Amino acid sequence: MSGQVVRLQQGRADQKTVYSSDPAAFARKWETEGGDWLHIVDLDASFTGQQSNLASVRAITSAVKIPCELGGGIRTPEAIERALEAGVTRVILGTKAAESLDFVAEMATRFGRDKIAVGIDAKNGIVSVKGWTQETGQSALDLAIAAVHAGAGTIIYTDIATDGMLTGPNFAETERVHHAIHPLGGQLIASGGVGTAAHVTRLRQIPELYGCIIGKALYDGAVTLQQCAA
Repeated sequence: MSGQVVRLQQGRADQKTVYSSDPAAFARKWETEGGDWLHIVDLDASFTGQQSNLASVRAITSAVKIPCELGGGIRTPEAIERALEAGVTRVILGTKAAESLDFVAEMATRFGRDKIAVGIDAKNGIVSVKGWTQETGQSALDLAIAAVHAGAGTIIYTDIATDGMLTGPNFAETERVHHAIHPLGGQLIASGGVGTAAHVTRLRQIPELYGCIIGKALYDGAVTLQQCAA
């Protein structure tokens, strides 16, 4: 956000913690400590739909060898192209995916399903969009299934109620979504709530779960990547 490394609590812009003005330095840190991927969100774009942090994204992707994925306000083919040109390996469609599965299908065909992830942010199983400011009334599970059918290779499921709280992911809902899309060829990344290595261990017990995202817990020093890999 505004070129800085920040974390929001439950997606609220007024609950912002600034960790650094050097995103590339933090990217190198997480790579050195053993991160497999870097998950980047352009929070400004999430709220406005305008990509204003691509210079920071480019600095991050240039600083590391591990792949990076980018989400936040990616709602047009041109936005996807700009993200890929900035060096990311995979883009995350959120609001636009909830609005148009045809768009997901078109982008998966155009760029390849491995380049297209759909981020599903939900509270009580209902999808929220536009930086978590609007509820759609749509079931997260139904959207996940439909997005994979449309061609998305990866689903990132974020439980809003747990995000940034460090109290543990919504294991039951994560498992439910995973079991629904895995037979269809979709891979699931769990997001929101990871606060301890034990949370990661428990997620790892979900057969063939593709991955999980750790944010605030790393920045606050509550957990290390080495602990999570053990």
